[in-house]
Amino acid sequence: MAQTLRTRPSVSLFATDGRPHPLQDTLVVVTVVLGALAFVTAMFHNLHLISSWAGLIGIITGAYGQYISVTTRERFPLILGMGAAAIGFFLGMAHGGLFGGVIG
Repeated sequence: MAQTLRTRPSVSLFATDGRPHPLQDTLVVVTVVLGALAFVTAMFHNLHLISSWAGLIGIITGAYGQYISVTTRERFPLILGMGAAAIGFFLGMAHGGLFGGVIG
């Protein structure tokens, strides 16, 4: 039996099944960017509004991305982005929260 060698065209950066996943790729990029933003701004006490909101939105988009993800190459950066977003969110909440100083 002769085996034929199939090459899968790489349509998407994160898709290993050879099919495009534009929604999943978009959620990966948004989650990683929001996670990085939340993580970096959490290091500054006075930027707690940015870090807490970016972290919260990053956690939500990452969770939805995990829910609809198809391949492992999509899930890996989602987990990294969600981890960074969670750290930024929790530090932002510790420094003043989502509405600290704005309401009340």
